[in-house]
Amino acid sequence: MELFFIIVMSLTSVIGLAFIVERGIALRWNRVVPAAIERAAQACRAADDRAALRRLCEQSTAPLARLLLVAEEHLDLTPEENESALQTRARHEIVGLERGLVVLEIVVGIAPLLGLVGTIYGMMTLFGSMSDAGLADNTHLAQGISLILRFTMAGLLIAIPSLIAWNYYTKKVEMLAVEMETICADFLRRQYQARLKK
Repeated sequence: MELFFIIVMSLTSVIGLAFIVERGIALRWNRVVPAAIERAAQACRAADDRAALRRLCEQSTAPLARLLLVAEEHLDLTPEENESALQTRARHEIVGLERGLVVLEIVVGIAPLLGLVGTIYGMMTLFGSMSDAGLADNTHLAQGISLILRFTMAGLLIAIPSLIAWNYYTKKVEMLAVEMETICADFLRRQYQARLKK
């Protein structure tokens, strides 16, 4: 039974670590909001600029690039209709950025519980064997307490880094969402203002 708990907690640890690394790579700032696309969107004023921006965005897999393509493709609509289409696409992109965070949240919740179950199992084993060995065997008692504490510590050592990563990545997704919203809103404002001036 002890081996079973060790295997389950090891798997939980590996899954948590895998998603920490994967989200760390996926949520790099330049991967979501590439500086080149941000500069091109800020410099986009005329129709010729839009064609260059479109080409740049079509070559990129960044969420910002996909949002700007949606905004640029719907410029023939009213500003309100364009913003609505953009918000729908933005929700889709945010869900993509949050992918994997739910796994970290589950690891944060389940790791201490697994440690607690292991602790209870260790206590049951210890007290069950104490009836045979008696209280005089200090070595046996110390080994049992050590097993109990190992399970508790393992659960916490898995949960704490996962909790830190989950909080950090959740805030980072919020920051990226605000940045993309700002860039897209500025792009739309400039485009519709340029149309009004004609």
